[in-house]
Amino acid sequence: MRSITVLCVGKLKEAYWRDACAEYAKRLGAFCRFSLVEVEEERVGDRPSPAQIRAAVEAEGRRLLAKAGPALLIPLCIEGRELSSPALSRWLEEQAVAGKGDAAFVIGGSWGLSEEVKRAGTLRLSMSPMTFPHQLARVMLCEQIYRAMQISAGGKYHK
Repeated sequence: MRSITVLCVGKLKEAYWRDACAEYAKRLGAFCRFSLVEVEEERVGDRPSPAQIRAAVEAEGRRLLAKAGPALLIPLCIEGRELSSPALSRWLEEQAVAGKGDAAFVIGGSWGLSEEVKRAGTLRLSMSPMTFPHQLARVMLCEQIYRAMQISAGGKYHK
């Protein structure tokens, strides 16, 4: 069975976001070993300098990469590729057929992802040209992974 991980910077603060992610995690259990892994957010002051921001993003990136293991890394970033739900499903299927079924989707903190994480990615993915709160993006990503699994299984959820 394949393993899918969502690696995130920071914790979900609101119970409704946690509940939504938990619901998709439960549903995904029928298709894969799913886990949501949070790494500590680097603290910066109220008015951080560009150097402080860069250092924080790099520290978060090192934490994310340490948790990724050998899985295919899929960083979510604005400059990534936009895929439809069926296209994401096909891509994940193709990777699994090629023997690369384990995947780790990566969501950075409020300052984004380090270049090191982006370079390590097999596929840079963009959810949209719009900007979303990180908490909502996490729920949306869990839903899209579930939708991709349903599409692969021939389920009716995605219609």
